[in-house]
Amino acid sequence: MASMGIGRWLTRREELSGEKVAIVCGDHRWTYRSLNRRVNRLANALNDLGVREGDRVAVLLPNGSEILEFLFACAKLGAILVPINFRLAPEEVRYIVEDAVPVCLAYHRMFAATVDPLQGEDNGVRHWIRVGTPAGEASPDLGYEALVEGGSEEEPERDISLDRVHMMMYTSGTTGKPKGALLTHGNTTWNVVNTLGRIPVGEDEITLTVAPLFHIGAMNILTTPTLYRGGTVVVEDRFDPLRLLEAIERERVTSLFLVPAMWLALLQVADFERYDLRSLRFAVSGGAPCPLTVIEFFQERGVPFFEGFGMTETSPSVCILDGADARRKRGSVGKPLMHVDVRIVDDADRDVPMGEVGELLVRGPSVMVGYWNRPRETREALRDGWLHTGDLARRDEEGFLYLVDRKKDMIITGGENVYPVEVEQVLYRHPKIREAAVVGIPDDRWGESVKAVVAVKEGESLTLEELRAFCDGKLARYKIPRVLEVVEALPRNAAGKVLKTVLRRG
Repeated sequence: MASMGIGRWLTRREELSGEKVAIVCGDHRWTYRSLNRRVNRLANALNDLGVREGDRVAVLLPNGSEILEFLFACAKLGAILVPINFRLAPEEVRYIVEDAVPVCLAYHRMFAATVDPLQGEDNGVRHWIRVGTPAGEASPDLGYEALVEGGSEEEPERDISLDRVHMMMYTSGTTGKPKGALLTHGNTTWNVVNTLGRIPVGEDEITLTVAPLFHIGAMNILTTPTLYRGGTVVVEDRFDPLRLLEAIERERVTSLFLVPAMWLALLQVADFERYDLRSLRFAVSGGAPCPLTVIEFFQERGVPFFEGFGMTETSPSVCILDGADARRKRGSVGKPLMHVDVRIVDDADRDVPMGEVGELLVRGPSVMVGYWNRPRETREALRDGWLHTGDLARRDEEGFLYLVDRKKDMIITGGENVYPVEVEQVLYRHPKIREAAVVGIPDDRWGESVKAVVAVKEGESLTLEELRAFCDGKLARYKIPRVLEVVEALPRNAAGKVLKTVLRRG
């Protein structure tokens, strides 16, 4: 039986549209034929290193063709890709490596300071692969290009079924420790089917990917659907508004996914109107609520604007709000996609009446199969065939969904998820802090900012600068509080629980 895994997409695309440009990255352009053969070489090279089905291959890479090459090479082998957020602090990266136990870790040379201390530790990594090493620069690690060049172009002979896991993306949990969401070939395939049912991705699509590919949104909202359809993905390694506008004009980009903070930054470019963006056919936002002013800006220019809601655990797409409904259904996350079922339930998992608030449950073939080595958390999240999201939501008479509150007290800043408990654990290590709580507060630029509310020990004082310096290196920079409030004591209810609603009001 032929493989049904996502690695086969490139094999078929070489047969169907081999000379079509698949990926543009800097000065490099890869057709589907050259990309598939390059991926085959990488897959066979990894196989020669001893990578087998079910093995984890971690990558600490900026946006580039390499992370997509690893995605498909692992898929062809039946291995599991583990993308790591390069914005994490070294301690956070170490935790993920120790938890995932990858047999290989590929990293860009710019992250050597994070990776070097890991190389002498007992973490299961047998092979370190260095990306971006200039010719002639000495390194004890395997050079990526040399590794690829040494592999065979033959198609790996693997029978990969859709129920096999191909990617493990880490998402923070309420315990403060990240969990690896296990996503199958089927999850990603059905996410593509769902996406194509609501968003007009065509064979002539030219999408630009600048949001970080270690996030499920950047990977699966437009990037993988475009490659599935045989379109072109233009990959930018960092977000710069001017550079992005130039790339849209130069490459005649037809679609673009950004998080709201990026959209806002793009619109603030002083001479925005001088760029020729007539090629842009539609735009997509996700990761946090998008300001209506952004949606209206593109609508006035005839560009349909889609707003999506999803989770890492759902590969990610759950709902889409079409631009046509953005104004009259302001605040909604839209309607569920074709192959996604949702329920809104009370604490006993009974459906609540229309308009009432309850927990959002999701079911469908794009929902993860569980968390890596987390049987208890998996049982809690997946019950009776439904993913319990922890999000509170309501549904109106037309079937539009509205999120009332997010997972527990999660903060979304610039499209990045921040779980307060994770930050609080670091704050409690500060010698001056007696108790601490972290909440999100509105921020015009980032959507939300991280605010710390602390009570200090008797006779002590604490400044924001001091607190941020303490957190530096222990937390990713976007998780470090931007606002500090010092109080006598945290407000609590009769059960002793901190009243975060009071803290948010300030």
